[in-house]
Amino acid sequence: MKMTYREAIRLALREEMARDERVVVIGEDVGKFGGAMAVTKGLYDEFGAKRLVDTPISESAIVGAALGAALTGLVPVAEIMFIDFTAVCMDQIVNQVAKVRYMLGGQVAVPLVIRTQGGAGKGYAAQHSQSLESWFCHVPGLIVVMPATPRDARGLLKAAIREPNPVLFIEHKVLYNAEGEVPEAEELIPLGRADVKRPGNDLTIVAHSQQVLQALAAAASLAAEHGIDAEVIDLMTINPLDEEAVVASVRKTGRL
Repeated sequence: MKMTYREAIRLALREEMARDERVVVIGEDVGKFGGAMAVTKGLYDEFGAKRLVDTPISESAIVGAALGAALTGLVPVAEIMFIDFTAVCMDQIVNQVAKVRYMLGGQVAVPLVIRTQGGAGKGYAAQHSQSLESWFCHVPGLIVVMPATPRDARGLLKAAIREPNPVLFIEHKVLYNAEGEVPEAEELIPLGRADVKRPGNDLTIVAHSQQVLQALAAAASLAAEHGIDAEVIDLMTINPLDEEAVVASVRKTGRL
């Protein structure tokens, strides 16, 4: 079935909330309003105020409350409206969320997903248009996921919600209206694995998030105009990085 990136994320949330009553969504305007990017639109009517919790404008409170909820039996999905605002709650993410399982010797799980969106292209100005994912790739204990297509967004988010370790799930703001095929049957896409979006033999192009779509367009042009057969790898999860997939492709093509 065809749906937008936004609808695919909403579908994943709806499916996981229906499957497990411990799954809750917490963030600014995620309830009645339906989210700044309309991702949670309609879920409030289905699941109510106890499952979609509107918060004050305090990113530190959102992540701190979500961590507490994760440690005490819930499965929270915390929404930070723009990735730029993670700077406000960096201590919670880096020193608390990512570390607590290690610091307690594995005695607890942290089934927490922090959803946010980054990237430029919508004219939102300097404090709403940054790509800060590289910050978080250097944080031990934090999984960082960046889907490029509706199918991947749904499958990766479902896997992230079921993951016992914290996941930073970064959407790209220009992809919300992008359409793609999503299987009707439930699909979970494993975290930490790259995907070959276009097989090729002459060179390897590695990308993530919106750049995957641009890489596929570039590969099509290379083939049509120059007869160059490019392989396109979508990292999907950028921490941990699927180095084996990249190395295997470069062994075949000889160029990266």
